[in-house]
Amino acid sequence: MEEILSIAKKAAQSAEVFQVFATRTPAHFEANRLKQIQTKETTGTALRLVKNGRIGFAQASGLIKPGDLVAMALDTSQFGQEVNFEFPGRQSYPEVKIHDPNIELVSIDDMITLVEQVIDAVRKHTPEILCEATASKGTATYKIANTKGNHATYSRTNFSISVDGVLVRDGDMLFVGDVRSSCSPITDHSLISAEIIRQLDRAKRNASITSCTLPVIFTPYGVAGSLLAPLISALNGKTVFDGASPLKDKLGARILDEKFSLVDDPTIPYGPGSLPFDDEGVPARKNALIDRGLVNQFYYDLRTAALAGTISTGNGSRNGGMPSPSPHALIIDGGEDGFDSMVKNIKEGIIIEQLMGAEQGNILNGDFSGNVLLGYKIENGEITGRIKDTMVSGNVYQLLKAVEALGNDSRWIAGYVKTPSIFCPAISVATK
Repeated sequence: MEEILSIAKKAAQSAEVFQVFATRTPAHFEANRLKQIQTKETTGTALRLVKNGRIGFAQASGLIKPGDLVAMALDTSQFGQEVNFEFPGRQSYPEVKIHDPNIELVSIDDMITLVEQVIDAVRKHTPEILCEATASKGTATYKIANTKGNHATYSRTNFSISVDGVLVRDGDMLFVGDVRSSCSPITDHSLISAEIIRQLDRAKRNASITSCTLPVIFTPYGVAGSLLAPLISALNGKTVFDGASPLKDKLGARILDEKFSLVDDPTIPYGPGSLPFDDEGVPARKNALIDRGLVNQFYYDLRTAALAGTISTGNGSRNGGMPSPSPHALIIDGGEDGFDSMVKNIKEGIIIEQLMGAEQGNILNGDFSGNVLLGYKIENGEITGRIKDTMVSGNVYQLLKAVEALGNDSRWIAGYVKTPSIFCPAISVATK
């Protein structure tokens, strides 16, 4: 990094180097059997520099000569965006626990056993189900340095297990699954196997439904897959600055039910999305995006913050290219209502677990629609079976403006979204 910066200094006004070194070992299962074990090591280096007031950018995987990387970035600078921000100088970063040395103690045999325990438990319940699953452990080290004197690094461990099951009966296909992630090892299979068995139990029978408007409960999976994308897009500082966000002039206004609050908190111990600083070297912090229904703030990286005349919220994320605003770990406040009590209060309604194609609507406007990949019908306060050939549509802002209840069943979805079940009074349902 120092050699790259040294060369870049001679040809540019300022520069920044970002590096990632990652090791990942997944154990992959197909059709209930171990398919593949592979350890992958990756190295990536990215350089941003400022030449004649414009940004030059280059990145490379694996080893590359420092001079070659600088030359690539200089070549792009003549076509780059005009610079409106400065790289951060020396910073003070929060202490965030995201590295667990116990990850190194987890053997491949341990990962295989964990997956086998899940599959065995699920197949004991439903012998004919076919499961595809992966258990994975890894460590990634992030380094950043710039010509303003900022040099920082951190390492984060990760362990995850995902299981997807498919059950084929009489030409009918049922998809179930769950995923858990943490910076620490996951050793107990019971939570993930119990979740999949719960889905199978609720979908044992098929239930008929007619096209109409019905009350709806989104499970935590349903919330993460159906309701968050429009909000995340609308709260993005770049979308706001471009004038495309429906919330661009709503700062401080109540747009959702006062029960609803949404924060982005990358400082949670051992969260897969947690970190001490973002991909631009800006300190991580908790950002309250929606506070009791009020639009409290937007999230920014360095460039979009400068354009908007504000400061970065520590949400610069590279995602394989130039930094752009992105949330780290979203949390929706939970409520006091139990899931069963919400179901009991519904004479006729539906539960949405998984929605396929939810982003087909006008995302920026908050519209969504999709086919219910996994959902259930409620009749007289009881779950009566799985709904098929059903499409739902609605507007996120309308749905969340009148929240009937928030569940006390908050959980992390893949380690990056924590949400309870949400009970909304009406959604449009269409069936064949």
